[in-house]
Amino acid sequence: MLASVAIVIYRDAMTDLSSPLAALPASGKLLGLDLGTRTIGVAVSDALRYSATPLETIRRTKFTADAQQLEVLAKANAVVGIVLGLPLNMDGSEGPRAQSTRAFARNLAQKLPLPIAFWDERLSTSAVTRMLIEADTRRDRRAEVVDKLAASYILQGALDRLRIGKTPAGT
Repeated sequence: MLASVAIVIYRDAMTDLSSPLAALPASGKLLGLDLGTRTIGVAVSDALRYSATPLETIRRTKFTADAQQLEVLAKANAVVGIVLGLPLNMDGSEGPRAQSTRAFARNLAQKLPLPIAFWDERLSTSAVTRMLIEADTRRDRRAEVVDKLAASYILQGALDRLRIGKTPAGT
């Protein structure tokens, strides 16, 4: 299993934290995003942060329209932070897709007053696709749900890390 890394952006400040996801508020719902070139998969956590639930897939148009849709979802679900999948290369380096994701986050931070944490999304779409194939899901149905399920997969990874971070040592 690959180690996950989080880098947090809050408005214009970007910090690599020794404790991943530390800039996110201690409680409250989180929005998980899987940013693609044509779609944005969206998931939401429960208030106790035990589970991530796929919410919807946004068809991307222009940044302003995408940001407005995300703002509506954030308000409707009373989220306190965002976990955004960061598409790192397999060697951990950042390529053009990661740079594009960081630019999206910088722009989104200007529109939404919520902390945004990046979470390593390597192989998330592959894992979800493999799960859907094993479940004998039709190809057209897989295309409909893969992005929001990938967002849920990314968010669940972050939630699991947050929960581990709260566990007292030795238990």
